[in-house]
Amino acid sequence: MPGSATAARRMTGSLSAIMTAMFIVYLDHTVMNVMLPRLIKEFHSTYNTVHWTVTGYVLAQAAVIPLAGWLSDRYGAKRIFLLAIGWFAAGSLLCAVASGIEQLILFRIVQGLGGGMIAPIGFAYIYRLSPPGQVGRLMAKVSIPILLAPALGPAFSGYLADSVGWQWIFLMNIPVCIFGLYTGIHHLPRIKSQAAAELDLAGFLLAPLTFVSLSYGISASEGSSWGAIGGLATGGMALFLLVVTQLRRSNPLLELRVYRSGHFAQGSLVLGIAQFAFFGTLYLIPQFLQVVNDFGAFEAGSFMIPYAVALGIVMQFSGRLFDNFGVRWLAVAGTSCLAFAMFVLYRIEPDTGNGMLLLAIVLLGASAGLCMMPLQTYLMKAAPKSLVGRVTSLTGSIQQVMVSFAVSGMTTVLTSRLDIYAKSASLPDAWLQAFRDAFTVILVVAVIGACAGLFIRNAGTDDKPMADA
Repeated sequence: MPGSATAARRMTGSLSAIMTAMFIVYLDHTVMNVMLPRLIKEFHSTYNTVHWTVTGYVLAQAAVIPLAGWLSDRYGAKRIFLLAIGWFAAGSLLCAVASGIEQLILFRIVQGLGGGMIAPIGFAYIYRLSPPGQVGRLMAKVSIPILLAPALGPAFSGYLADSVGWQWIFLMNIPVCIFGLYTGIHHLPRIKSQAAAELDLAGFLLAPLTFVSLSYGISASEGSSWGAIGGLATGGMALFLLVVTQLRRSNPLLELRVYRSGHFAQGSLVLGIAQFAFFGTLYLIPQFLQVVNDFGAFEAGSFMIPYAVALGIVMQFSGRLFDNFGVRWLAVAGTSCLAFAMFVLYRIEPDTGNGMLLLAIVLLGASAGLCMMPLQTYLMKAAPKSLVGRVTSLTGSIQQVMVSFAVSGMTTVLTSRLDIYAKSASLPDAWLQAFRDAFTVILVVAVIGACAGLFIRNAGTDDKPMADA
Protein backbone atom coordinates (compact mmCIF):
# COMPACT_ATOMS: atom_id res chain seq x y z
CA MET A 1 0.00 0.00 0.00
CA PRO A 2 1.34 3.49 -0.86
CA GLY A 3 0.66 4.80 2.64
CA SER A 4 2.54 1.94 4.26
CA ALA A 5 5.47 2.34 1.87
CA THR A 6 5.69 6.08 2.61
CA ALA A 7 5.57 5.45 6.36
CA ALA A 8 8.28 2.79 6.04
CA ARG A 9 10.53 5.16 4.08
CA ARG A 10 9.97 7.88 6.65
CA MET A 11 10.81 5.49 9.47
CA THR A 12 13.97 4.32 7.68
CA GLY A 13 15.06 7.89 6.99
CA SER A 14 14.37 8.97 10.57
CA LEU A 15 16.35 6.07 12.00
CA SER A 16 19.21 6.74 9.56
CA ALA A 17 19.50 10.34 10.75
CA ILE A 18 19.34 9.38 14.42
CA MET A 19 21.75 6.45 14.14
CA THR A 20 24.27 8.42 12.06
CA ALA A 21 24.41 11.30 14.52
CA MET A 22 24.53 9.09 17.60
CA PHE A 23 27.17 6.83 16.02
CA ILE A 24 29.62 9.66 15.37
CA VAL A 25 29.12 11.13 18.85
CA TYR A 26 29.75 7.79 20.55
CA LEU A 27 32.67 7.06 18.21
CA ASP A 28 34.37 10.20 19.50
CA HIS A 29 34.11 8.89 23.07
CA THR A 30 37.00 6.51 22.40
CA VAL A 31 38.93 7.87 19.41
CA MET A 32 41.39 9.51 21.81
CA ASN A 33 41.98 6.41 23.95
CA VAL A 34 44.52 4.96 21.56
CA MET A 35 46.06 8.40 20.94
CA LEU A 36 47.03 9.35 24.50
CA PRO A 37 50.60 7.95 24.38
CA ARG A 38 51.17 9.77 21.07
CA LEU A 39 49.71 13.05 22.31
CA ILE A 40 51.98 12.94 25.37
CA LYS A 41 55.01 12.80 23.07
CA GLU A 42 53.76 15.22 20.40
CA PHE A 43 52.70 17.94 22.83
CA HIS A 44 55.38 17.19 25.46
CA SER A 45 52.63 16.74 28.01
CA THR A 46 51.72 14.34 30.82
CA TYR A 47 49.21 11.55 31.31
CA ASN A 48 47.23 13.60 33.84
CA THR A 49 46.88 16.42 31.28
CA VAL A 50 46.09 14.59 28.05
CA HIS A 51 43.35 12.47 29.63
CA TRP A 52 41.28 15.67 29.75
CA THR A 53 40.85 15.36 25.98
CA VAL A 54 38.56 12.46 26.92
CA THR A 55 37.25 13.72 30.26
CA GLY A 56 36.54 17.25 29.01
CA TYR A 57 34.52 15.88 26.11
CA VAL A 58 32.26 13.70 28.24
CA LEU A 59 31.86 16.29 31.01
CA ALA A 60 30.77 18.88 28.43
CA GLN A 61 28.14 16.40 27.28
CA ALA A 62 27.03 15.82 30.87
CA ALA A 63 26.63 19.58 31.35
CA VAL A 64 24.26 20.08 28.40
CA ILE A 65 22.38 16.78 28.29
CA PRO A 66 19.85 17.97 30.91
CA LEU A 67 19.11 20.97 28.68
CA ALA A 68 18.05 18.67 25.82
CA GLY A 69 14.64 17.97 27.32
CA TRP A 70 13.95 21.62 28.15
CA LEU A 71 15.14 22.88 24.74
CA SER A 72 13.12 20.18 22.94
CA ASP A 73 10.00 21.23 24.84
CA ARG A 74 10.65 24.91 24.15
CA TYR A 75 11.80 24.91 20.53
CA GLY A 76 10.97 21.46 19.14
CA ALA A 77 13.01 18.26 19.14
CA LYS A 78 13.80 18.28 15.41
CA ARG A 79 15.19 21.81 15.41
CA ILE A 80 17.44 21.22 18.44
CA PHE A 81 18.62 17.84 17.12
CA LEU A 82 19.73 19.36 13.81
CA LEU A 83 21.39 22.35 15.50
CA ALA A 84 23.31 19.96 17.78
CA ILE A 85 24.65 18.06 14.77
CA GLY A 86 25.85 21.32 13.20
CA TRP A 87 27.52 22.42 16.46
CA PHE A 88 29.27 19.04 16.74
CA ALA A 89 30.60 19.37 13.19
CA ALA A 90 31.97 22.87 13.96
CA GLY A 91 33.64 21.56 17.13
CA SER A 92 35.22 18.75 15.14
CA LEU A 93 36.73 21.24 12.70
CA LEU A 94 38.18 23.26 15.59
CA CYS A 95 39.75 20.11 17.09
CA ALA A 96 41.42 19.35 13.75
CA VAL A 97 43.19 22.74 13.70
CA ALA A 98 44.28 22.74 17.37
CA SER A 99 47.96 23.61 17.74
CA GLY A 100 48.50 22.65 21.38
CA ILE A 101 47.14 20.33 24.04
CA GLU A 102 45.32 23.16 25.81
CA GLN A 103 43.55 24.14 22.57
CA LEU A 104 42.66 20.53 21.85
CA ILE A 105 41.12 20.11 25.31
CA LEU A 106 39.15 23.35 24.88
CA PHE A 107 37.84 22.40 21.44
CA ARG A 108 36.95 18.90 22.62
CA ILE A 109 34.76 20.62 25.22
CA VAL A 110 33.15 22.68 22.44
CA GLN A 111 32.58 19.48 20.46
CA GLY A 112 31.04 17.78 23.49
CA LEU A 113 28.61 20.66 24.04
CA GLY A 114 27.06 19.89 20.66
CA GLY A 115 27.24 16.12 20.94
CA GLY A 116 25.68 16.08 24.40
CA MET A 117 22.18 16.89 23.16
CA ILE A 118 22.15 14.39 20.29
CA ALA A 119 21.84 11.14 22.28
CA PRO A 120 18.95 12.04 24.65
CA ILE A 121 16.85 13.53 21.86
CA GLY A 122 17.69 10.56 19.64
CA PHE A 123 16.65 8.01 22.26
CA ALA A 124 13.41 9.90 22.91
CA TYR A 125 12.70 9.90 19.17
CA ILE A 126 13.31 6.14 18.95
CA TYR A 127 11.06 5.43 21.90
CA ARG A 128 8.25 7.47 20.34
CA LEU A 129 8.71 5.83 16.92
CA SER A 130 8.70 2.26 18.30
CA PRO A 131 5.60 0.18 17.38
CA PRO A 132 3.67 -1.17 20.41
CA GLY A 133 5.23 -4.30 21.87
CA GLN A 134 8.53 -3.90 19.99
CA VAL A 135 10.43 -1.24 21.91
CA GLY A 136 13.08 -3.71 23.07
CA ARG A 137 13.64 -5.12 19.58
CA LEU A 138 13.88 -1.70 17.93
CA MET A 139 16.16 -0.38 20.67
CA ALA A 140 18.44 -3.38 20.21
CA LYS A 141 18.67 -2.92 16.44
CA VAL A 142 19.21 0.83 16.61
CA SER A 143 21.73 0.50 19.42
CA ILE A 144 24.04 -1.91 17.61
CA PRO A 145 25.94 0.83 15.73
CA ILE A 146 25.79 3.08 18.79
CA LEU A 147 27.41 0.48 21.05
CA LEU A 148 29.78 -0.60 18.27
CA ALA A 149 31.08 2.96 17.89
CA PRO A 150 33.18 3.04 21.08
CA ALA A 151 34.79 -0.25 20.05
CA LEU A 152 35.51 0.92 16.50
CA GLY A 153 36.84 4.30 17.64
CA PRO A 154 40.36 3.10 18.57
CA ALA A 155 40.81 1.17 15.29
CA PHE A 156 39.51 4.11 13.26
CA SER A 157 41.69 6.66 15.02
CA GLY A 158 44.73 4.38 15.08
CA TYR A 159 44.56 3.88 11.31
CA LEU A 160 44.17 7.58 10.56
CA ALA A 161 46.88 8.57 13.02
CA ASP A 162 49.35 6.09 11.55
CA SER A 163 48.55 6.95 7.92
CA VAL A 164 47.58 10.63 7.56
CA GLY A 165 47.72 12.23 11.02
CA TRP A 166 45.50 12.50 14.08
CA GLN A 167 43.79 15.65 12.76
CA TRP A 168 41.87 13.51 10.28
CA ILE A 169 40.14 11.77 13.17
CA PHE A 170 38.08 14.95 13.51
CA LEU A 171 37.92 16.00 9.86
CA MET A 172 36.20 12.71 8.99
CA ASN A 173 33.32 13.66 11.28
CA ILE A 174 32.25 16.52 9.02
CA PRO A 175 30.90 14.57 5.99
CA VAL A 176 29.14 12.17 8.36
CA CYS A 177 27.46 15.10 10.10
CA ILE A 178 26.42 16.55 6.72
CA PHE A 179 24.72 13.24 5.86
CA GLY A 180 22.97 13.24 9.24
CA LEU A 181 21.76 16.80 8.67
CA TYR A 182 20.43 16.00 5.20
CA THR A 183 18.50 12.90 6.25
CA GLY A 184 17.25 14.60 9.40
CA ILE A 185 15.91 17.63 7.52
CA HIS A 186 14.00 15.45 5.06
CA HIS A 187 12.79 12.57 7.24
CA LEU A 188 12.64 13.37 10.96
CA PRO A 189 9.05 14.01 12.08
CA ARG A 190 8.28 17.19 13.93
CA ILE A 191 7.38 16.54 17.56
CA LYS A 192 5.04 19.24 18.74
CA SER A 193 6.75 21.59 21.16
CA GLN A 194 5.27 21.79 24.63
CA ALA A 195 4.87 24.57 27.12
CA ALA A 196 8.31 24.77 28.74
CA ALA A 197 8.78 26.14 32.20
CA GLU A 198 11.30 28.86 32.93
CA LEU A 199 14.88 27.61 32.64
CA ASP A 200 16.16 26.14 35.90
CA LEU A 201 19.20 28.40 36.23
CA ALA A 202 20.30 26.88 39.55
CA GLY A 203 20.30 23.39 38.09
CA PHE A 204 22.03 24.60 34.93
CA LEU A 205 24.90 26.06 36.99
CA LEU A 206 25.13 23.46 39.76
CA ALA A 207 25.07 20.34 37.57
CA PRO A 208 28.30 21.02 35.62
CA LEU A 209 29.99 22.39 38.76
CA THR A 210 29.17 19.13 40.55
CA PHE A 211 30.35 16.86 37.75
CA VAL A 212 33.55 18.76 36.94
CA SER A 213 34.56 19.19 40.59
CA LEU A 214 34.08 15.53 41.45
CA SER A 215 35.91 14.38 38.33
CA TYR A 216 38.78 16.80 39.03
CA GLY A 217 38.93 15.62 42.64
CA ILE A 218 39.28 12.03 41.49
CA SER A 219 41.97 12.80 38.91
CA ALA A 220 43.90 15.15 41.23
CA SER A 221 44.17 12.62 44.06
CA GLU A 222 47.33 11.15 42.56
CA GLY A 223 49.26 14.41 42.32
CA SER A 224 47.89 16.85 44.88
CA SER A 225 46.06 15.89 48.04
CA TRP A 226 44.84 19.48 48.50
CA GLY A 227 43.57 19.56 44.93
CA ALA A 228 41.73 16.31 45.48
CA ILE A 229 40.23 17.48 48.78
CA GLY A 230 39.18 20.80 47.26
CA GLY A 231 37.64 19.18 44.20
CA LEU A 232 35.75 16.51 46.14
CA ALA A 233 34.57 18.99 48.80
CA THR A 234 33.34 21.44 46.19
CA GLY A 235 31.68 18.65 44.24
CA GLY A 236 30.04 17.21 47.34
CA MET A 237 28.62 20.57 48.40
CA ALA A 238 27.43 21.33 44.88
CA LEU A 239 25.82 17.88 44.68
CA PHE A 240 23.92 18.49 47.92
CA LEU A 241 22.66 21.87 46.68
CA LEU A 242 21.79 20.37 43.29
CA VAL A 243 19.63 17.64 44.83
CA VAL A 244 17.87 20.09 47.15
CA THR A 245 17.10 22.62 44.40
CA GLN A 246 15.95 19.98 41.91
CA LEU A 247 13.56 18.34 44.37
CA ARG A 248 12.02 21.68 45.30
CA ARG A 249 11.27 22.83 41.74
CA SER A 250 8.10 21.84 39.95
CA ASN A 251 9.95 21.72 36.59
CA PRO A 252 13.59 20.93 37.40
CA LEU A 253 16.40 20.56 34.90
CA LEU A 254 17.13 17.07 36.26
CA GLU A 255 13.97 15.13 37.07
CA LEU A 256 15.31 13.48 40.24
CA ARG A 257 11.84 12.63 41.55
CA VAL A 258 11.78 9.67 39.18
CA TYR A 259 14.15 7.97 41.67
CA ARG A 260 11.17 7.54 43.97
CA SER A 261 10.35 4.60 41.73
CA GLY A 262 12.06 1.52 43.11
CA HIS A 263 12.26 0.08 39.59
CA PHE A 264 14.04 3.15 38.25
CA ALA A 265 16.40 3.52 41.23
CA GLN A 266 17.50 -0.13 41.11
CA GLY A 267 17.96 -0.15 37.34
CA SER A 268 19.83 3.15 37.40
CA LEU A 269 22.23 1.88 40.07
CA VAL A 270 23.13 -1.24 38.09
CA LEU A 271 23.42 0.71 34.83
CA GLY A 272 25.74 3.28 36.43
CA ILE A 273 27.98 0.52 37.80
CA ALA A 274 28.04 -1.23 34.42
CA GLN A 275 28.86 2.01 32.58
CA PHE A 276 31.76 2.77 34.91
CA ALA A 277 33.15 -0.73 34.36
CA PHE A 278 32.63 -0.90 30.59
CA PHE A 279 33.95 2.54 29.72
CA GLY A 280 36.82 2.18 32.15
CA THR A 281 37.80 -1.02 30.35
CA LEU A 282 37.46 0.53 26.88
CA TYR A 283 39.72 3.34 28.10
CA LEU A 284 42.37 0.96 29.44
CA ILE A 285 42.66 -1.77 26.82
CA PRO A 286 44.12 0.23 23.86
CA GLN A 287 46.74 1.72 26.18
CA PHE A 288 47.46 -1.67 27.77
CA LEU A 289 48.10 -3.14 24.33
CA GLN A 290 50.48 -0.32 23.38
CA VAL A 291 52.38 0.04 26.64
CA VAL A 292 52.58 -3.59 27.82
CA ASN A 293 52.33 -5.56 24.56
CA ASP A 294 54.16 -2.98 22.42
CA PHE A 295 51.42 -2.74 19.78
CA GLY A 296 51.17 0.15 17.32
CA ALA A 297 48.19 2.52 17.44
CA PHE A 298 46.30 0.83 14.58
CA GLU A 299 47.14 -2.69 15.78
CA ALA A 300 45.92 -1.86 19.28
CA GLY A 301 42.75 -0.28 17.95
CA SER A 302 42.07 -3.22 15.62
CA PHE A 303 42.06 -5.58 18.58
CA MET A 304 38.81 -3.96 19.64
CA ILE A 305 37.00 -5.14 16.49
CA PRO A 306 36.22 -8.60 17.98
CA TYR A 307 34.52 -6.70 20.81
CA ALA A 308 32.27 -5.04 18.26
CA VAL A 309 31.49 -8.34 16.52
CA ALA A 310 30.61 -10.10 19.77
CA LEU A 311 28.48 -7.17 20.91
CA GLY A 312 26.56 -7.06 17.63
CA ILE A 313 25.85 -10.79 17.68
CA VAL A 314 24.68 -10.88 21.29
CA MET A 315 22.48 -7.81 20.88
CA GLN A 316 20.50 -9.65 18.20
CA PHE A 317 19.17 -11.82 21.02
CA SER A 318 19.21 -9.54 24.07
CA GLY A 319 16.36 -7.35 22.81
CA ARG A 320 14.07 -10.37 22.41
CA LEU A 321 15.16 -11.78 25.76
CA PHE A 322 14.36 -8.46 27.41
CA ASP A 323 10.90 -8.27 25.81
CA ASN A 324 10.11 -11.84 26.90
CA PHE A 325 11.84 -12.26 30.27
CA GLY A 326 12.80 -8.84 31.64
CA VAL A 327 16.16 -7.40 32.56
CA ARG A 328 17.27 -9.05 35.83
CA TRP A 329 19.20 -12.05 34.54
CA LEU A 330 20.53 -10.12 31.54
CA ALA A 331 22.05 -7.60 33.96
CA VAL A 332 23.52 -10.32 36.17
CA ALA A 333 24.89 -12.31 33.21
CA GLY A 334 26.39 -9.22 31.57
CA THR A 335 28.21 -7.89 34.62
CA SER A 336 29.40 -11.40 35.58
CA CYS A 337 30.80 -11.90 32.10
CA LEU A 338 32.60 -8.56 32.41
CA ALA A 339 34.13 -9.63 35.72
CA PHE A 340 35.45 -12.81 34.11
CA ALA A 341 36.92 -10.77 31.22
CA MET A 342 38.82 -8.66 33.76
CA PHE A 343 40.16 -11.84 35.38
CA VAL A 344 41.47 -13.00 31.99
CA LEU A 345 43.11 -9.60 31.34
CA TYR A 346 44.72 -9.71 34.78
CA ARG A 347 46.40 -13.01 33.86
CA ILE A 348 47.96 -11.71 30.63
CA GLU A 349 51.75 -11.31 30.44
CA PRO A 350 53.71 -9.45 27.73
CA ASP A 351 54.57 -12.77 26.07
CA THR A 352 51.06 -14.24 26.36
CA GLY A 353 49.60 -15.32 23.02
CA ASN A 354 46.90 -13.29 21.32
CA GLY A 355 44.32 -15.98 22.09
CA MET A 356 43.92 -14.83 25.69
CA LEU A 357 43.58 -11.22 24.59
CA LEU A 358 40.91 -12.16 22.05
CA LEU A 359 39.03 -14.19 24.65
CA ALA A 360 38.94 -11.25 27.07
CA ILE A 361 37.82 -8.79 24.39
CA VAL A 362 35.10 -11.12 23.05
CA LEU A 363 33.82 -11.64 26.60
CA LEU A 364 33.76 -7.87 27.07
CA GLY A 365 31.69 -7.40 23.90
CA ALA A 366 29.28 -10.18 24.86
CA SER A 367 28.79 -8.71 28.32
CA ALA A 368 27.99 -5.25 26.90
CA GLY A 369 25.52 -6.79 24.46
CA LEU A 370 23.76 -8.65 27.24
CA CYS A 371 23.04 -5.81 29.61
CA MET A 372 23.72 -2.25 28.45
CA MET A 373 20.78 -1.55 26.16
CA PRO A 374 18.29 -3.75 28.09
CA LEU A 375 19.07 -1.64 31.17
CA GLN A 376 18.59 1.60 29.20
CA THR A 377 15.25 0.36 27.88
CA TYR A 378 14.20 -0.79 31.35
CA LEU A 379 14.73 2.73 32.72
CA MET A 380 12.58 4.28 30.01
CA LYS A 381 9.82 1.78 30.73
CA ALA A 382 10.11 2.53 34.44
CA ALA A 383 9.31 6.22 33.91
CA PRO A 384 5.97 7.85 33.04
CA LYS A 385 5.71 8.26 29.27
CA SER A 386 5.31 12.03 29.63
CA LEU A 387 8.77 12.15 31.20
CA VAL A 388 10.62 10.00 28.67
CA GLY A 389 12.41 13.03 27.19
CA ARG A 390 13.51 14.19 30.64
CA VAL A 391 14.51 10.67 31.71
CA THR A 392 16.73 10.18 28.66
CA SER A 393 18.40 13.48 29.56
CA LEU A 394 18.89 12.33 33.15
CA THR A 395 20.27 8.90 32.25
CA GLY A 396 22.41 10.44 29.51
CA SER A 397 23.95 12.85 32.02
CA ILE A 398 24.60 9.99 34.44
CA GLN A 399 26.31 7.99 31.70
CA GLN A 400 28.66 10.84 30.80
CA VAL A 401 29.44 11.42 34.48
CA MET A 402 30.21 7.72 34.94
CA VAL A 403 32.46 7.81 31.86
CA SER A 404 34.33 10.81 33.27
CA PHE A 405 34.66 9.11 36.66
CA ALA A 406 35.90 5.94 34.95
CA VAL A 407 38.53 7.81 32.92
CA SER A 408 39.66 9.95 35.86
CA GLY A 409 39.61 7.01 38.25
CA MET A 410 41.54 4.66 35.98
CA THR A 411 44.08 7.39 35.20
CA THR A 412 44.61 7.93 38.93
CA VAL A 413 44.99 4.19 39.60
CA LEU A 414 47.47 3.78 36.75
CA THR A 415 49.69 6.76 37.56
CA SER A 416 49.67 6.27 41.32
CA ARG A 417 50.41 2.54 41.16
CA LEU A 418 53.04 3.10 38.48
CA ASP A 419 54.90 5.50 40.77
CA ILE A 420 54.88 2.88 43.53
CA TYR A 421 55.96 -0.09 41.40
CA ALA A 422 58.62 1.88 39.48
CA LYS A 423 60.58 2.27 42.71
CA SER A 424 61.31 -1.46 42.91
CA ALA A 425 60.81 -2.83 39.38
CA SER A 426 61.71 -2.09 35.78
CA LEU A 427 59.39 0.29 33.94
CA PRO A 428 57.75 -2.45 31.79
CA ASP A 429 57.05 -4.56 34.89
CA ALA A 430 55.78 -1.50 36.74
CA TRP A 431 53.34 -0.74 33.93
CA LEU A 432 52.11 -4.34 33.90
CA GLN A 433 51.41 -4.32 37.64
CA ALA A 434 49.71 -0.91 37.42
CA PHE A 435 47.37 -2.14 34.70
CA ARG A 436 46.64 -5.27 36.71
CA ASP A 437 45.59 -3.15 39.65
CA ALA A 438 43.29 -1.14 37.38
CA PHE A 439 41.73 -4.34 36.01
CA THR A 440 41.24 -5.55 39.57
CA VAL A 441 39.32 -2.39 40.45
CA ILE A 442 36.99 -2.92 37.49
CA LEU A 443 36.57 -6.62 38.38
CA VAL A 444 35.40 -5.66 41.88
CA VAL A 445 33.03 -3.03 40.46
CA ALA A 446 31.58 -5.61 38.03
CA VAL A 447 30.99 -8.12 40.83
CA ILE A 448 29.16 -5.43 42.81
CA GLY A 449 27.05 -4.76 39.72
CA ALA A 450 26.17 -8.44 39.37
CA CYS A 451 25.09 -8.63 43.01
CA ALA A 452 22.99 -5.47 42.65
CA GLY A 453 21.40 -6.89 39.50
CA LEU A 454 19.92 -9.76 41.50
CA PHE A 455 17.63 -7.28 43.26
CA ILE A 456 16.15 -5.68 40.12
CA ARG A 457 12.43 -6.31 39.97
CA ASN A 458 11.47 -7.53 36.51
CA ALA A 459 8.68 -5.73 34.72
CA GLY A 460 5.97 -7.10 32.52
CA THR A 461 6.68 -7.64 28.88
CA ASP A 462 4.49 -4.86 27.45
CA ASP A 463 5.59 -1.29 26.80
CA LYS A 464 3.56 0.38 29.48
CA PRO A 465 5.36 2.40 32.13
CA MET A 466 5.88 0.35 35.24
CA ALA A 467 4.12 1.27 38.44
CA ASP A 468 6.28 1.28 41.48
CA ALA A 469 5.52 -1.49 43.89
